[in-house]
Amino acid sequence: MNSFEQMEAVIAQRRAEPQEGSYTCYLFEKGLDKILKKVGEECAETIIAAKNGDKAELVGEINDVFYHMMVMMNECGVTLADVCAEMDVRAQKIGNLKQFHASDHNT
Repeated sequence: MNSFEQMEAVIAQRRAEPQEGSYTCYLFEKGLDKILKKVGEECAETIIAAKNGDKAELVGEINDVFYHMMVMMNECGVTLADVCAEMDVRAQKIGNLKQFHASDHNT
């Protein structure tokens, strides 16, 4: 079992068997809006960490995003297997070049 699978299992367990003082249980108790807010906050913090160029900080923030995304996934009924299956489908498309429209991102 890899780290993502372990995290998924712990999150599922916390949802099924709430434990007092658990941050994961707190998120589930507050509901989807709170979970989504945390996903957004962690994404913003990840962007800032990347911009600051601090690798250790960036790695920590990426882990925070992964954790909150996995809580969101559980709340929404999406499994790691679902995401991996889609990733496998997309991996088959690697090398298929797309034509992109030129656009002015300054406007």
